[in-house]
Amino acid sequence: VQLQASGGGSVQPGDSRRLACKASGSTLGHAIAWFRQAPGKGREGVACLNTGDGRTHFSDSVKTRFIILRHSARNTIYLQMKDLKPDDAGVYYCASDPDYYCSEEPLREEDFHSWGQGTLVTVSS
Repeated sequence: VQLQASGGGSVQPGDSRRLACKASGSTLGHAIAWFRQAPGKGREGVACLNTGDGRTHFSDSVKTRFIILRHSARNTIYLQMKDLKPDDAGVYYCASDPDYYCSEEPLREEDFHSWGQGTLVTVSS
């Protein structure tokens, strides 16, 4: 599976933004996750979708503000973000794995074997 992330850009605090992760190849039954990496920091998992049952999980820092939407016909997963804060800034990556199941456990990079190239979100006034 190849993934392509898009939708990043420059926003102001409080704005909304939607990121897209388009997959080439089937992701049916895969876990699809969104990670982000702020400058000088490690990669943080923020959201995850189990495509098999539709269950989603989010990190505490985003769970009241981000949702994941899946458009099956487009083979695209969206990360809808609202009320963006400066701490949300960074490069956002989508990742996929056929064997992983999203749960309350923190997301780990090593559990995902397919990665998109990243899309940059900046949040500043």
